[in-house]
Amino acid sequence: MLKFLFFLLFMMPICFMKNMFWMVQNMFFFCFFIFFLLKFNLSMFSMQLYFGMDLLSFGLILLSIWICSLMIMSSSNIYFNNLNFNYFLFNILMLLLLLMLTFMSLNLFMFYVFFESSLIPTLFLIFGWGYQPERLQAGLYLLFYTLFASLPLLMGLFYIFNNYFSLNFMFFKEFKLNNFLLYFFLVFAFLVKMPMFLVHLWLPKAHVEAPVSGSMILAGILLKLGGYGLIRTFPIIISMSSKLNIFWLVLSLVGGFLVSLICLRQIDLKSLVAYSSVAHMSLVIGGLMVLLSWGWGFSYSLMIAHGLCSSGLFFLVNLFYERLGSRSLFINKGMLSFMPSISMWWFLLCSSNMAAPPTVNLLGEIGLLNSIIGWSKMTMILLMLISFFSAAYSLYLYSYSQHGKFNVSNLSFSFALNREYLVLFLHWFPVNFLILKSDLMVFLF
Repeated sequence: MLKFLFFLLFMMPICFMKNMFWMVQNMFFFCFFIFFLLKFNLSMFSMQLYFGMDLLSFGLILLSIWICSLMIMSSSNIYFNNLNFNYFLFNILMLLLLLMLTFMSLNLFMFYVFFESSLIPTLFLIFGWGYQPERLQAGLYLLFYTLFASLPLLMGLFYIFNNYFSLNFMFFKEFKLNNFLLYFFLVFAFLVKMPMFLVHLWLPKAHVEAPVSGSMILAGILLKLGGYGLIRTFPIIISMSSKLNIFWLVLSLVGGFLVSLICLRQIDLKSLVAYSSVAHMSLVIGGLMVLLSWGWGFSYSLMIAHGLCSSGLFFLVNLFYERLGSRSLFINKGMLSFMPSISMWWFLLCSSNMAAPPTVNLLGEIGLLNSIIGWSKMTMILLMLISFFSAAYSLYLYSYSQHGKFNVSNLSFSFALNREYLVLFLHWFPVNFLILKSDLMVFLF
């Protein structure tokens, strides 16, 4: 574990050297493959004092390194226009380091510290490299929504430590807490991060104002921190959860349906993809709340799949934004005749977004539908609506941006670059081929 953290620490000087932009990105890929080939026993007991990994954290760390390397690859504009790219690289490096520490922590307090710290580099990304002046408001939304929910969580951690003298994940099954306030504090902080409907307003704002790299890391990893935190903390509050989780489950499923309807009236491409993230995460929350091993296992696979698929869609939106200077659906029309080869990637990623086979999204959604309906048959109506409208807004996104009357002012014809095709391939390929390792993707507890 320590070797990877030192590997990242010693990369810091490289960020500030001349002509080393692509070197940092290559080193990230190198780190990914070394980590991927790591032959270790995937149990929580492969741990050194404070840090350890099981399959859950292993998959999310791999996803973090992968998305961070693709972030650098897709942010070449920052490099070519010399927009403080040294600090940009340093920022991403710090973010990756904090995310790896978050997923490796075996202690709930350390997890909390790193979980909150990952907010700071994200805020710098939005403030420093965002597009419109509204990014200041978006950053503050992100900060205050998260802090508002997190401070009660910190109080809850102190309470647990005061009574049980440990915050180690190993011992959580032994704790039996029947305190409603504590249950609310522990769950709510992670639901805001997911984000759950009603506390989701920071997400579309942050996405729309963030640069492409900020959107990719937000959709790819930072939303997954909430689900990871819920899985880690549920053993403490299991007795309260079995009674009260119905409230969160119904709220998230109704919210998922309403957000799917909101997606159908978006005219900003980025905003549409951001709202679709909220709809997908509502299914994940539902799967986690039923407290069944199927629900937990398949919500993990949907989190991984959504991280790659949503990130790829944000990159595609940015690709149009760089060419046309707008994200509006009224201007981004008829792109089939403008960039036909990119239309294929739009089709592939939109179909992944609506959970078409053979994507891991399909695997995750089928498992989640099974587990939620197995918990209560009444949820079938809501799940049916969510699934239908998920396909509807993906189709709406594809057909409106690719077909229609072409805007004459866009005639400065432009192909995509090889680098952009590579980024798209590296988003799409894992989503479709991880299905071959579906036994790992669905780690049943």
